[in-house]
Amino acid sequence: MRITVVNPNTTKSMTDLIEAQARRVASPDTMVTGATPSMGPASIESHYDEALAVPGLLEVIRLDADADAFVLACFGDPGLDAAREAASRPVVGIAEAAMKTASLLGRSFSVVTTMSRTVGRAWDLTRIYGLERHCAGVHACDIPVLELEEDRDHTYAVLLTLAKSALAEDGSDAIVLGCAGMAGLPELLTEQLGVPVVDGVAAATVLAEGLVRMGLRPSTTGELAPPPAKPYTGALRSFGRPS
Repeated sequence: MRITVVNPNTTKSMTDLIEAQARRVASPDTMVTGATPSMGPASIESHYDEALAVPGLLEVIRLDADADAFVLACFGDPGLDAAREAASRPVVGIAEAAMKTASLLGRSFSVVTTMSRTVGRAWDLTRIYGLERHCAGVHACDIPVLELEEDRDHTYAVLLTLAKSALAEDGSDAIVLGCAGMAGLPELLTEQLGVPVVDGVAAATVLAEGLVRMGLRPSTTGELAPPPAKPYTGALRSFGRPS
C-alpha cells in the first residue's frame, strides 16, 4: 500500500516533519511519501492562503497515479472536496480525521490551534463534519505556523500551558492539535495532561490505511464524480481537459 501525505504549503521542512509522523504510525508494509506542491504559500494562516494552496495540492494529486490514498495535511482541510473529485481514491483531511477520532475518545474535545484568526475556520469545520456538539472550545496559541518548528521546546511549553487551560475552561475529555506542524508532540502532551491528545496527521494516516485495506473508494457518482471535462486558461491551463 502506498499513501501520499500532501503538505499543502510549500515549506519542505514541514513536509519532512509530517512525513515522519505518518511513517511512525503507518503499518510496516505501507509506503508513506511526503509531497510538497510546486506552487502556493509558504504557510497557511488565512482564507487567502487556503484558496491559493488548492491548485498546488490538486496538482500533486492529479500527477500521482500510484498512491492508494492521500492525506491532506493542513488543519483547514483546504480543497478537500475538490481533492476527492480529482483523486477517485480516498483523501483524508487531518482536521476531519482528528476531530472524528477525538469524538470516539470522550464526550467532548478542545482544539488547540495556531493563530487566533483561524479559530472561526475550525468552528466552521466542526459544523461541516457534524461535530459541533462534541467540540467544547477552540483555543489559539498565536505561534505562526513556520515558527512551530524553530524551537520545539518553546512550542511544547506553550501548547502544554494552553491545553491545560483549555481542559479546565471547557471541561473537555480530549485535545485535538490544530496544525500539521504540531506533529510529533501528542505523546509528550498526553503523558503530561493525562487525556488523549490527537494529532491529525497520525489519525488521517491510520484512517487512510483502513479505507484502503477495506477496499473502499469514494463514490464516483453524484457530487464527488470526476469534474466535467472543460478547458482552463492562464496559469490553470494544465488543469483542464478538452470537453
